[in-house]
Amino acid sequence: MKFRARKNKGGVGSPRRPDAAARHPYQAAFTLAEVLAAMLFLAIVIPAVVEALHVASLAGEVAARKGTASRIADRILNESIVATNWNTGSQNGTTAEGAEEFHWTLNSQNWPVDTTASMHLLTAEVTFSAQGHDYLVRLSTLAGSTTPAGNTMGSGR
Repeated sequence: MKFRARKNKGGVGSPRRPDAAARHPYQAAFTLAEVLAAMLFLAIVIPAVVEALHVASLAGEVAARKGTASRIADRILNESIVATNWNTGSQNGTTAEGAEEFHWTLNSQNWPVDTTASMHLLTAEVTFSAQGHDYLVRLSTLAGSTTPAGNTMGSGR
């Protein structure tokens, strides 16, 4: 089928481009193979991008909560050393920071390197969850006994 260019008669209508008659309308469209290739490409790329965004979101959330959990563990260790309540055995509790809850445990044990048993290893463990997974932050420090070995409270001259 051939198209002929119409001539503009009397200035009515818009003038046509000279190459418009030579062009076929089906040459300006995509072929079925091109459309299917583009859809296949998108079917591969979109899930990969969504998964990458999910991983990035989880990493950011875990990093922020680990920072908060580290501050809580540091505070628990400092408060227990200052209050000297670390030698009463294992302690635990829950601390809320904003809308999140952090569960903590404080453990005390003899430091295995010290043969005189005057040093204790204090360990604060803080657990939290992020996007359905549980995470743990553990901080440890050494603390000396509150009463020196061989001395008892109340014996003075």
